[in-house]
Parts: sequence; C-alpha cells; structure tokens
Amino acid sequence: MTNRKMFFTMLWGAVFRRRSRAMMAVIASLVGAATLFCLASVCVAVPQQMNEEMRAYGANLIVTPASATGKSQGIDTATVRNVTALIGAGHSVKSAAYRYESVRINSAPYTIAGVDVKAVRALNRHWNVTGDWPGSGNVMVGRDVADALGVKVGSRVTIGYRAADASASASSSASAKSDSDESTETAESSAQGTQSTQTTQGEQTTQATENGRVSSDIMDNNGTEFRIAGIVDTGGNEDSIIYATTADVSKLAGHERGADVVEYSVNAMGDELNDIVNNINRSADKNPNSAVKAQTVTRITSSDTRIIAMLQTLFWIVSLVVLVLTLVGVGTTISSIVSQRRNEIGLRKALGADSRAIGVEFYVESGIYGLIGGLLGTAIGYVLARVLCATVFGRAIGFDWLLGAGSLLLSVAIAVIASIPPVRRATRIDPAIVLREE
Repeated sequence: MTNRKMFFTMLWGAVFRRRSRAMMAVIASLVGAATLFCLASVCVAVPQQMNEEMRAYGANLIVTPASATGKSQGIDTATVRNVTALIGAGHSVKSAAYRYESVRINSAPYTIAGVDVKAVRALNRHWNVTGDWPGSGNVMVGRDVADALGVKVGSRVTIGYRAADASASASSSASAKSDSDESTETAESSAQGTQSTQTTQGEQTTQATENGRVSSDIMDNNGTEFRIAGIVDTGGNEDSIIYATTADVSKLAGHERGADVVEYSVNAMGDELNDIVNNINRSADKNPNSAVKAQTVTRITSSDTRIIAMLQTLFWIVSLVVLVLTLVGVGTTISSIVSQRRNEIGLRKALGADSRAIGVEFYVESGIYGLIGGLLGTAIGYVLARVLCATVFGRAIGFDWLLGAGSLLLSVAIAVIASIPPVRRATRIDPAIVLREE
C-alpha cells in the first residue's frame, strides 16, 4: 500500500470511526458558517434595501430655479425633462413637480400647490390621506389647514387668488423642503422674485379683475369654490398646504407657468447622490437660460446614512463575536478528538512517524470538517437571509456566489486555525511516556 493510499485510509477511518466527535466539529462549523453568511448577506443587501425603503418617505433631492427670472417663471417642462434624464442615467428615479401660489380663504393667507396627483402620490407613499386625492374642482388640504378652517371631507371652500400675495408663495414653500442652511439661500432669492412679480403686478391685476379671480382688497372673499376631497396628515410642512391639480391652479391664477420645486427620489446615497447634485449644477452653469439649482434634502440623506451605518456596524460586531465563538467551538472539538487519539499518536511516533505527517493528517481532517460544515452552513445561511429580507423588507435576495465561496474558504480556514494549538501539543507527545502508561 502506498503512503498516499495509507494516508487517505487513515483519514477516512479517523473521520468515520469517531462519528459523534466528527459530527460535533461539523455542527460547530455549520453554525458559524450559517450565521456569518446570513449576516454578511444581509449586511451587503441592507444599504440597497434600506435606501429603497427610505425612498417611500419622500424626496432626497430637490431642484429649484437658480435665477431671479426662473423664480418668477418657474422651471419649464423641457428643463424638467433634461434634469430627470440626467438623474435617471444609471439610477431609478421618481419625481414630482410643485407650483406654489399664495391664496386667500376667508381673508386668511394660505399656500396652494399645483401638482400632478399621480406623481406626488407615487413619490410620497407615507402620506396619510383621509378621503381622496385632489381632482378637477376638488382640493386636498393639510391637517393644519383643515383644523384652522374647521372643515372636513366634503366641505366646500372659496379660494381667492391675490397677485400681491403671489411673490412670496414659491420661496416659502420651497424652503420647507430643505434645511435651515438651504432656506437662507431660498429666502434671499425670493426677494429678487418679488421685484419681478411686482413689475407685472399691474398687468396681472387687470387680467384677474376682468375674470374675477384676483382681488386687491385684503377683505375680499371672492374666488373659486372647491370641494375638499381629502385631508393629508404627515406631521410635517405638508399639513399647512392646500393641494390641487396643476390645471386648477393655473385656472385660479389666470396664467400658466413652470414649477417652483421639483422633488426627486433617487436610488442613490452618500457620495453618489452628491455627485448627481454636482453634475446637475455644472450642467446648469453651462446653460444659464435654463439654470436650476439642485440640493440634497439633508434631513433624509443624513438619516439614511446614519441608520445604514448603525446597522452595518451592528452586523459586523455580531459577526466578529460569532467568528470567535466558532473558533472556540471547533478548537474545543478538535482538542477532544486529539486527546482521544493520544495513544495512537504515541504509538505512531514510536514506529517512526514524522510529527509533520501526523500534523498534516489532523489539519486535513479539520479542513474536511470545516468544508462539510461550511457547505451546509452556507446553504442554511442563505435560506435564513432570504427569510429575513422577505420578512423585514418584503424583498428577496439572490445568492452571492463570491460571498458563498468566501464562506466556504473561511469555514475551512477557521477549522484549520482552530486545530493548530491541540495538534501542536499532540505532536510533542513523548512516545515512551504514552507506551509506559499502556
């Protein structure tokens, strides 16, 4: 019998003669591999999954006009299409445009937003709406507006448009979408927009007086009657806004113009999202006639990054603990196996076996335990990861073959490394002492 054949014969006997001990080593590797693969799969999938989940809570990027002329005319449809195409290159994106105007209800000032209902509804799935979304002749009011007016779904309100109020409408509403540092810039630019609006105020007032939509009297309650189709309650700035279709707002104001704010929910975060913002701003610099300014909604993006970083840190800490426990478990099992074979090792050394050959046999045996445990553990870990992602995120994840290969190699490496101390002790056994004990 050749040395190689004898080696595999002894290895086979060592594994299957002590099936209970071998099973313990395999189980220790299996548990470690299953836990590590599950955590690693979830940790890799979490940023993407969390980013998609957070997109249901509103926009993470907004675009506003950058020039004074743009603020009075809004962002035209062609510019919106170009910006959307620029953002959508390589990313999934949802967008919604808002045209803001200042109106009066019972002589009190309110802000009305002209929107594409379908787009806003898709972008803001977290909005809690009682009743229906706005339609032709129907508006949706925020909870604060409903409480102030004392109205409910089905009530009717008369909304009047005043040109004197229109100048502050867009800037105040746009600033609600960004943080305090960005609001300062919006407020400064709104003053420029006011000058432009005042220039054409006389023309607008004349037109609106003819069709009855505009009043210059602060106590004038004339206007257009709308039915309240629904009430939106978000706990944010949306609760103080009235929502109507873009067509109804244009009809109420007596003229059409572009959007004051375009909100985007982009499937990107961190530096990737900042690169998109920089590309938009650079593109706008090259075409001043359609210049827009893009900025991230810091409140949303910082929350995304913070939550994902916390989850990933937690996963890696748990993975490290599991790795240590796996080393201890496999090492303890291998140590028990070696101690049971102490007499065999002493006899083989007395017959002239080399310590290196004995050590290699134990290392290969440990590697086999790690390989079997890694295969089974990776399969179980993938099932656990799929169940976890389906339960928490409602989405399935695919099998990461690179991660699977890494799990197998790590399981074998852990088993071999864990066996080094007991094997080193075993190869130092004095055969004379072992034989004397026999």
